[in-house]
Amino acid sequence: MAKLGKRTRAAREAFAGKEDLTVAEAVTLIKANATAKFDETVEISMNLGVDPRHADQMVRGVVGLPNGTGKTVRVAVFARGAKADEAKEAGADIVGAEDLMETIQGGTIEFDRCIATPDMMPIVGRLGKVLGPRNLMPNPKVGTVTMDVAQAVQNAKGGEVQFKAEKAGVVHAGVGKASFDDAKLIENIRAFVGAVAKAKPTGAKGTYLKEIALSSTMGPGVSVDVADASAE
Repeated sequence: MAKLGKRTRAAREAFAGKEDLTVAEAVTLIKANATAKFDETVEISMNLGVDPRHADQMVRGVVGLPNGTGKTVRVAVFARGAKADEAKEAGADIVGAEDLMETIQGGTIEFDRCIATPDMMPIVGRLGKVLGPRNLMPNPKVGTVTMDVAQAVQNAKGGEVQFKAEKAGVVHAGVGKASFDDAKLIENIRAFVGAVAKAKPTGAKGTYLKEIALSSTMGPGVSVDVADASAE
């Protein structure tokens, strides 16, 4: 068994026996133990009472975090002509059509969000097996297939977070940085939980928000009281 480092041991000791904390308590604990040499991301994981293998239990959506993510988001846009120009002016990092498709097919994916105009979807559709598993496939339901590419780019750059339930019914995302003020992290966390709650699918039965946990990139996780996290 690998020997734990001093920082990891200290973090585990600090978290030992603590569970179902308020969001404020969890944020304080996580920030105090986010001691890596970089600004760690504060991450949320939500266990939902759904089986996303069923279409009427799929959870998917997007939320604009009020205080941003603290992360630089690289945006690729599939567009031509005037729409390509709009995307570039809005700050898109990569803009293209068939050339961008070929780049991605060649294994180069240097972006965190992919946006496309509707007319580009026949091209983008060929990349489903590459972009789908990475949750990068443009989708009209989350505003990434749109004619308003400028607004979509601005949203992506401004702290918009997409979420999607995985096979086990778990949704996870980054909701800020450890360097954020406590109040800003708490506001972001509640905004994210609220968006997931509103995305409850028609087929969900029983308890929908089952468990919520918070952690930093390099730190242990701690469970959070669902009712407190859901408070407006």
